[in-house]
Amino acid sequence: MKKLFSTTLLVCALSGASIAVQAADVTLRVGHLWPAVAGPHTQLMDVWAKTIELESKGRIKVEVYPSGTLAAPPAQYDAVKNRIMDVTATVLGYTANRFPLTQVVELPGVVENGKQGSCVVQKLFDEGTLASEFTDTHPVFMFTHGAGLFHVKGASIKEPSDLKGLRIRRPTTVVAGILEELGAQPVGMAAPESYTAMQRGVIDGVALPWEGALSFRLNELSDSHTEVGGMYTLTFIVTMNNSVYDSLSAENKAVIDANSGMDWAVKAGMVFDDLDVKGRAQAVAAGHEIIQIEGGTNNPAWKGPVERASKAYLDDLESRGIPGREVYDRAIELSGECKA
Repeated sequence: MKKLFSTTLLVCALSGASIAVQAADVTLRVGHLWPAVAGPHTQLMDVWAKTIELESKGRIKVEVYPSGTLAAPPAQYDAVKNRIMDVTATVLGYTANRFPLTQVVELPGVVENGKQGSCVVQKLFDEGTLASEFTDTHPVFMFTHGAGLFHVKGASIKEPSDLKGLRIRRPTTVVAGILEELGAQPVGMAAPESYTAMQRGVIDGVALPWEGALSFRLNELSDSHTEVGGMYTLTFIVTMNNSVYDSLSAENKAVIDANSGMDWAVKAGMVFDDLDVKGRAQAVAAGHEIIQIEGGTNNPAWKGPVERASKAYLDDLESRGIPGREVYDRAIELSGECKA
């Protein structure tokens, strides 16, 4: 992971002085949901910002605002659309029912890790499959986190019945459907709210990847973690206000375009995979219980509920004239191509 960005960071460090003295043509304000000390900020968004500044030779200044400073996570996409900020990195499912085709990638069994998922969702976008959902902003790149799992305190989740009645934080309606089929009580909230909610006993646990447990300090509160491989992922987007992009000079657009698309999508996925390793290691070092479900979502005890959740989601899309099954089938094909 370090090799991906070491050259960029070194060049930025060496050339920072020369960038600083040039007057910028434009300043981009970038907002996202992660804390300033978290890996998605330090290893992804801050690196992207520095790369834009470097490659534009100072013509573009990028100011990154972490922790929902410019807009709360559920409002971040619309904040870019309405130019409250210029760019965001946000969870698409936080804006409920807005991106139903893109969220097909989040369903059980589609992807296994962040690199693979990011490749899948970016390919779907590049093929034009998802274009209709993003006419109101200018997508820069898309990505997913790694495998979502359960983090709880004072309980052990070894089979679906262990979830019955537990109040589990869910990030999106896709994950809510999975939790309901498993017998849990889904409680909707953005990731930054999870720590306080769990600390106060509002929820019994969270559905997050290991990266999320690390970034939002949930390993401090949970003591048991259940990995059900392939249970879900989340789709994210880095996107820019349309009028801001359109107003850029040709040479500045070229810089943004050069730092858009698949290369950065895969880099983002790899950042999240690396943070998953670190988050899991933190829990192991703390002596937490880690339960691995053999076969993941194909385990006989789990297979039925997660398949019903997927079917319900896709049936709902089809009932509304949205080609969810077609996109799902293509996502499964791409997951094989992107696995290498």
